[in-house]
Order: sequence, then C-alpha cells, then structure tokens
Amino acid sequence: MTGPGTNTYLLGNEQVAVLDPGPAIPEHIEAIIAAGAGRIRWIVCTHTHPDHSPAWQAVAEATGAEVLGALPADDRFQDDTFQPTTELSHDYLLETPEFRLRALHTPGHVSNHFCFLLEEEGMLFAGDHIMKGSTVVIVPPGGDMKAYIESLQLLLDYPLQNIAPGHGEVIDDPRAEVAHLVEHRLRRERKVVAGLTQLGRAHADALVKVVYDDVDEDRHEWAKLSMAAHLIKLQQEQQARQHPDESWELEEDGAS
Repeated sequence: MTGPGTNTYLLGNEQVAVLDPGPAIPEHIEAIIAAGAGRIRWIVCTHTHPDHSPAWQAVAEATGAEVLGALPADDRFQDDTFQPTTELSHDYLLETPEFRLRALHTPGHVSNHFCFLLEEEGMLFAGDHIMKGSTVVIVPPGGDMKAYIESLQLLLDYPLQNIAPGHGEVIDDPRAEVAHLVEHRLRRERKVVAGLTQLGRAHADALVKVVYDDVDEDRHEWAKLSMAAHLIKLQQEQQARQHPDESWELEEDGAS
C-alpha cells in the first residue's frame, strides 16, 4: 500500500527538521540520525499512520528534537505511541533562521492529517493527502470524503510550485493535479449515484461491482472502503440514506 515506500524529508542546513520520520525500522532510523549529523531540532509528522510517524520516538530520544504533529485519530490504523511536544493547529508556522514551514490542516485521508508548505520554495509536503500516480484510500470513520475534497480545494488558496508526496515522486504541476483529483472523486461520486439509480436499494457487495467496474475485482474490498466514504458524503448532503440492514438507497430528492 505504500508503493516505493514512505518518503522522509530533511529540511534545513544548520538546523534540520525531519518531516515524516516513517516506520520504526532500525536501519532507517540510523540513516535519519546520520544524515542529520547532530543538527536535528524538529520532527514534523503529517499524520500518525504506522508508515509515517513511529520512528519519531527513537529520533527524538537520540536528538532531543521538538516533535510537531496532531494526536492520533480515533480509528484502528494509528500509531498510538505518538506524543507531540507541540500539537498543531491550522496555519501554525514553524519559523527558523533558514525556512518557514506552514501547517495546513487537511482532514480527509484521516482527521488528524496536515500538509506542510515550505514557503520559500512553494513546495507542499503532502503526506498521504496527494500521491503521484494513484489515489488515496479514504477509510471511514477516520477518513472523510467530504472533508477530503474540501481539503483539496483549500490548497488552491496557496501559492504552490510543486508537491512532495509521502509516497512517490515530486509533482511539478500542483494546481492541475489538485483539480484532477477533485474531478476524479466527483466523477466516482457520480458513478455511486448512477449505481444506486440502476440498482435501487443495494448492499456494498453489489454496488461496488457497478461503481468500480473499471477496477480489478481483487481490489474491490479496498474499493468498498472508499465507496463507503462516498456514500457517507452523500448521506451528509442528504442525497442518500443507509438502512438498518446496511443497504443504501438514494433519497427521493437525490434520485431526481
């Protein structure tokens, strides 16, 4: 699920911030500490999924670095060891003699997700909010499709030059990428509505075959997670409803 692995970024020269220290793999931790060479002052985490934050503790113990991030979200896929010394809020600014790093609260993939804008370069460190060449899985209850789309749209308010994702290579046309992702999600949402229009009241196992007919069936179990997020968004917007037997159907106004 992490593709080529999780990207760990080191920012600064005289004083270094480690962004997304990654999993607690001893060789990886040793490589971070060696690259920091006694200059690590901050550890910054986009979110607390197990592939992004667990190495924070060993790096902090070795360096005495301040830890910036948000407390773990209340779902089943979290690094529950994470304890920031500074808990982030939207627009928090880490200002050093060398750079300014602005925290942007971007819930959606998970409720405690932050992107970070390196203001001098217009580079957005996107964690799992945006990945090159693939879409992000949105897993309820921690994941929220409505919040995800709104968080993508929020990024268009900032002067982005490129995007450094948590997985994969740097993205050089950020505005086009954000617009593409928003349209992709809304297009999938339209397929959910069309699927419910076609099937009427339906359970996820039947609906996913219609909504994700362009995806291999061996990936449908994962697809059902993102589809659930779309359904919850439609429910929040009073376009769909779930019945006690966990089947879904459109609200009468939503079907028109």
